[in-house]
Amino acid sequence: MRLLRKINYFFILLVMTLSFGSAIAAEPSVVIKFSHAAAIGTPKSLAIEEFKRLAEQRTQGKVRVDVYPNSTLYKDKEELEALQMGAVQMLAPTLSKFGTLGIREFEVFDLPYLFADRAALARITRGPVGQQLFGILEQKGIKGLGYWDNGFKMMSANKPIRVPADMRGLKIRIQGSKVLDEQMRTLGANPQVMSFSEMSQALQSGVVDGAENPPLNFFSQKVFEVQKHLCVTNHGYLGFAVITNKRFWDKLPADIRTALEKSIDDAGRLNDSLIDKESAKAMDAIRKSGKTEIYQPSAAELKLWKDALLPVHKKMESRIGAKLLEQVYKDL
Repeated sequence: MRLLRKINYFFILLVMTLSFGSAIAAEPSVVIKFSHAAAIGTPKSLAIEEFKRLAEQRTQGKVRVDVYPNSTLYKDKEELEALQMGAVQMLAPTLSKFGTLGIREFEVFDLPYLFADRAALARITRGPVGQQLFGILEQKGIKGLGYWDNGFKMMSANKPIRVPADMRGLKIRIQGSKVLDEQMRTLGANPQVMSFSEMSQALQSGVVDGAENPPLNFFSQKVFEVQKHLCVTNHGYLGFAVITNKRFWDKLPADIRTALEKSIDDAGRLNDSLIDKESAKAMDAIRKSGKTEIYQPSAAELKLWKDALLPVHKKMESRIGAKLLEQVYKDL
């Protein structure tokens, strides 16, 4: 009996030891805080959740990804600084935000009517220019991992917008980009730089009169509930760059970096594949809400928008860089 008790004791001790060892082994060696501004359920948010799933699966639990959506961890103006300080490891900011870091070249993406379609855009983001821009980011301690799409922007306000002249005198929310600032001034509007998370409240309270957004942002942030008119100008592009802290990235083992890169690529393909379908669903939902009148400009009216905004390219050439702009035109 005493021998049996000893055997049971050692068996229990062995099980506890193995369980404790397994628990220790299961603890991730790398924790990634991934902060972003998108609402839950949008293509970007779904893609980041897919990245989390793939990254954790492919590294066999060596990596854990903690996702913080909808600006719950950091707002627009804080997140890039937090990344550089190492307080967060991954972000997916809009391309316009890099201008605030002094990287003016990224504002090429803000030029109005630059990209005819997504195929043209891909020739830039997946080509030499895209990699050149990521190389410039590294000077700021940031590693670029991928470009993700979010669609083309439209103008909204609480008064009808049909032609460029309708923008005169309106206070329009923009991101902190000098190109976007010049774009609005060229139209006679008054640009107001504001965080994405503050936009809807500012529109509702009348701090600003209007904004520019792709369909998914207009719908997910409920801008359609506080803006009576939407004009489908498709005048500018809005995209994201998935980025990480370079020091953090360089310290990762090579096999983990490879797994994370593949996971970012696969998640990016998911994001991009959802954009057209989800944008169409968003526009349909906005239309059915009856809260926002959607106006589709005629061919002649679209020409007015293009004629009014194309001079912004020349005005911003010295800021973006003449050589870079020339290369972009060539690749397009």
